Amino acid sequence: MTYQQTIAEAGTAIATYGRNWDGIEAESAARMRLQNRFHTGLDIARYTAKIMRADMAAYDADTSQYTQSLGCWHGFIGQQKLIAIKKHFGTTKGRYLYLSGWMVAALRSEFGPLPDQSMHEKTSVPALIEELYTFLKQADARELGGMFRDLDKARESGNAVEAQRIQQAIDGFETHVVPIVADIDAGFGNAEATYLLAKKFIEAGACCIQIENQVSDEKQCGHQDGKVTVPHEDFLAKIRAVRYAFLELGVDDGVIVARTDSLGAGLTKQIAYTREPGDIGDQYNAFLDCEEVDQTNLGNGDVLIARNGKLLRPKRLPSNLFQFRPGTGEDRVVLDCINSLQNGADLLWIETEKPHIGQIANMVNRIREVVPHAKLVYNNSPSFNWTLNFRQQVFDAWAAEGRDLSAFDRARLMSVDYDGTDLAIEADHRIQNFQRDAAREAGIFHHLITLPTYHTAALSTDNLAKGYFGEEGMLAYVAGVQRREIREGLACVRHQNMAGSDVGDDHKEYFAGDAALKAGGAHNTMNQFAAA
Repeated sequence: MTYQQTIAEAGTAIATYGRNWDGIEAESAARMRLQNRFHTGLDIARYTAKIMRADMAAYDADTSQYTQSLGCWHGFIGQQKLIAIKKHFGTTKGRYLYLSGWMVAALRSEFGPLPDQSMHEKTSVPALIEELYTFLKQADARELGGMFRDLDKARESGNAVEAQRIQQAIDGFETHVVPIVADIDAGFGNAEATYLLAKKFIEAGACCIQIENQVSDEKQCGHQDGKVTVPHEDFLAKIRAVRYAFLELGVDDGVIVARTDSLGAGLTKQIAYTREPGDIGDQYNAFLDCEEVDQTNLGNGDVLIARNGKLLRPKRLPSNLFQFRPGTGEDRVVLDCINSLQNGADLLWIETEKPHIGQIANMVNRIREVVPHAKLVYNNSPSFNWTLNFRQQVFDAWAAEGRDLSAFDRARLMSVDYDGTDLAIEADHRIQNFQRDAAREAGIFHHLITLPTYHTAALSTDNLAKGYFGEEGMLAYVAGVQRREIREGLACVRHQNMAGSDVGDDHKEYFAGDAALKAGGAHNTMNQFAAA
């Protein structure tokens, strides 16, 4: 709906009901409507699900159309990310938000910092989804408010051409609200608990929910040891629970990301139930590390499996967990992914121990033999040592080519001593191209970094603290922060405006007219940045 159509619609409402509504203006009401186009989280989920589905179809047609996101642990961080994207690229197309369960545990739990083991309050995750979208909607209101003020100035100066240009810009305004990929960990309990929590996610605005195949009460970060997976039927029950939550709430095109941790998980808590040879439970059990036994060498409390006329004893640890055969991780990943896609999942997440395109592509190609359009969400994880990994990959590739590598120590390639070498330059080139290469060669539709803003917050705070409390004093803030904000065009330099002061002034004027006591007067120090 255009700006003028919105004004006309508001005017109709006022004419119908507002004979005694003194001081209520249609254009002011229209502006408020445009500044708050999403009234509920479900509005957002339905809107963003369509965006994500369109992006998935575009990627299927052209792998250069991959999507990206950064993990954000606070609404303000997500807001500033989207404002920056619009400033630098002119559009938010293909850029999403990622909500990391790791960062919720580490930064948002009432218990204080926690490891990524699903010990944080599960309601803190939908609360963060709602917070992120609250800040993105506020970014819409703030930017549109500035456009409305510019429109008023153009009208007051009699510049009809400029007024028309601004009105067209308002009609073409692109919202900061984008899809969010939200981490529900292993579901925080049984399938019913997963369903109930998924509804909270969706009601808060999530169009895409990521769920993993670990045991909920044994949950570990995908980059740590001790991970325990569940049989496929258990995981499928949770995928179905999420799908039913989407359907119940009318987000029929909601997206489910099925994450498998099987590549690094060598343990299971359960032996899968099997009805007949070759079914999914039997395939899961076939990966168990077993030894053949007979009645003469049975131990007290042994658990046995019958297969092909033989009795097998799965290896059970003192923790009461069962062990998979070493070297079966990739095969288990492929089976997990195929089974998930055939039973309701839309996208895959394979948690790997290193960012190696060849390794990822090998698994994806095997999956695509059964499910041709299989595609991944991939964690460009800060848990990887990207510099060392890629320098070692280049080292190994050059060694296979027979190149002289006597100047390099493979174990020390992280060293600054190698930074200017051809090997380091080639490694950085491969890192720079990792996303487009992996999208093309390894089926990665969505690239994300799970916890980048955790690290950027730590680094920027360290730099400011070092300077401000040291010899630089106030210059550390002025030169390192404020001067850069001004010169690099960060809207946040006017922090009162960013926090909604001007939007509030507009509302005061709508409500009280000339009697409004506005904050943005001549004595507001933010006017020092008016030209910034």
